[in-house]
Amino acid sequence: MKSKHFWTKLIFFFSVIGPGIIAANADNDAGGISTYSIVGAHFGVKMLWVLFLITFSLAVTQEMGVRIGLVTRQGLGGVIRENFGLKWTALAMLAMLVANMGTITAEFAGIASSFEIFGVSKYLTVPLGALVVWLVLYKGSFKTAQKVFLLFSAFYIVYIINGFVIKPDFGEALRALVTPTLEWSGAFLLAMIALIGTTITPWGQFFIQSFVVDKGLDLKHYKIEKAEVFLGAIITNIVSFFIIISTAATLYKYGIDIKDAKDAALGLVPLAGKFAQGLFAFGLFSASMLGAFILPVATAYAICEAFGWEYGFNTNWQSGKIFYSIILAVIIIPAGLVLFPIDQIKIMLISQDINGILLPIILIFVMKIINNKKIMGEHTNRPLGNAIAWLTIFGIIAASIMLLISAII
Repeated sequence: MKSKHFWTKLIFFFSVIGPGIIAANADNDAGGISTYSIVGAHFGVKMLWVLFLITFSLAVTQEMGVRIGLVTRQGLGGVIRENFGLKWTALAMLAMLVANMGTITAEFAGIASSFEIFGVSKYLTVPLGALVVWLVLYKGSFKTAQKVFLLFSAFYIVYIINGFVIKPDFGEALRALVTPTLEWSGAFLLAMIALIGTTITPWGQFFIQSFVVDKGLDLKHYKIEKAEVFLGAIITNIVSFFIIISTAATLYKYGIDIKDAKDAALGLVPLAGKFAQGLFAFGLFSASMLGAFILPVATAYAICEAFGWEYGFNTNWQSGKIFYSIILAVIIIPAGLVLFPIDQIKIMLISQDINGILLPIILIFVMKIINNKKIMGEHTNRPLGNAIAWLTIFGIIAASIMLLISAII
C-alpha cells in the first residue's frame, strides 16, 4: 500500500510541474546569458552577492504569481484590470509590450549569434527559428508546448558542465556570494539593474500566473507548485552563477572586453578551447529558443487577460484569433528586425534595463493584490514574503536612483 501511495504521489507531482521550472529558466534567455557574460567579463565575481539575494526574490515573487493564479483562476492582466481599472491596465500593457518586443528581438539575435560563431548566416537561422517557434505555439497543444519548453530548459546543464571545464576559483566565487561589493559608477549600477531585470522579469510574473491557469491547476496543487517555483529559482541561478564565474575566470582575468554572449563564446577559444566555446554557443542557442517560445506567449497571455479576450493553447484560430495574432506579430516583427543592420546589443541592453525599471511597478500591483483579503481570502502574504518582496522593490528603486545620481555627478 505504501509503495502504491508513493507512486500515486509521484505521478501527481510530475503531472503538476512545469510552470515554475519553465518560467524561472526562461529568465535565463539570450539577454540573460549576455548580461551574465558581461557581468562576469567586466566585473569578475563582484556581483555574485546580488545574484544570491535575488534568488530569494525570484522564488518569492513567482510564488506570489502562482498563488494569485490558483486563487483567482485568472492571469495577472485580468486581475489588474478588475481591481485597478482599464487606464492602469493599458499603461502596464504598453510598457510591458515595449520591453517584451526588445527582449524577443534579443532572443532572435541570440539564435543568429549562436550559429554565426560557426559561420552559419542569420538569414537562414532566424527565419527557420521563427517558423519553428510559430509552428510549436500554433499547432501544438498545451502538453506538447510544455514538453518542448521543459526540453529546452534541460539544456541549460551545458553551462554547468562548461564551468567545470574552465575550472574557475570556486572558493573565491563562494566568498563573493556572501560578500557585498558596490562600485559607485554608472557602468556598475547599470549592470546591476540589468542583472536584476533579467533574473526577475515583468513578463515572468504575467507568464507564470497565466500558465498555471491555462494548465488547469487549482489550490489543491499549491504545495507542489510552491516547491517547484523554489526549485526553479535555485536551478536558474545556479546556471547564472556558472556563467558569471566562467567568464570571470577567463575573460575578466585576461582583460578581454565583450559586448554580448557571442563575443564571450569567441573569447573562450584561446583561453579554454573549442569545446568550451561549443558548449557556450549551444547554451546560447537553447536559451534563445526557450525565450523565443516563452516571450510571445507571455505577451499574448498578458494582453488577452487584460482586455478580456479568449486565450490558451487549446483554443483554435477561430476562438483564439487575437491570442494567436499577437503571438504571430511578436514573432515576425522582432525576427525581421534582426535581419536588418541595427544595433541589436543596444536593443537588448535597453530592454533589460526597461525590465529592471518596470519591475517595481508590476510588483507593486502584485503586492496590492496578494495582500487584499477580498481577492485572496486566507491566502494573503505572510510577513516574511512581504518583507522580501518589498526589499526587492525598494532595492531596484534605490539602484535606479543611484544610477541617475551617478550620471548627473
